[in-house]
Amino acid sequence: MSDTKPPIDVAVGILMKPNGDVLLGQRPAGKPYQGYWEFPGGKVEPGEAILDALKREFVEELGVHILEASEWCGVEHVYEHAHVRLHFFISHAWQGEPQSLEGQAFAWQGTVGVTPLLPATIPLLEWLDQLRY
Repeated sequence: MSDTKPPIDVAVGILMKPNGDVLLGQRPAGKPYQGYWEFPGGKVEPGEAILDALKREFVEELGVHILEASEWCGVEHVYEHAHVRLHFFISHAWQGEPQSLEGQAFAWQGTVGVTPLLPATIPLLEWLDQLRY
């Protein structure tokens, strides 16, 4: 029998500095894939616009206010714990310096050297490199 539950919409943000560095966060303890690195973001609440969800998540998790973000791509991924539809945005304009408000580690990366990476993140890095360099 197939799973007919619709995928969970997730807003994901890529903060990109002028030199091409991007911000990755590490999933905190107690969450699926704890310790894996990913682009920050979170679930879209019912009735919430995806960009609004992204802005809310960045304030809650990192204390950063996104001033503008452009929709970049969408990816569906099926994990053991969830079927997600990831909506990726790229932002070059934000206010504030990222802070670890949920106890998570984060790192600015040029050539991405942190491991392990969340499986849905890996194929995007090659596409992202074409934009960055």
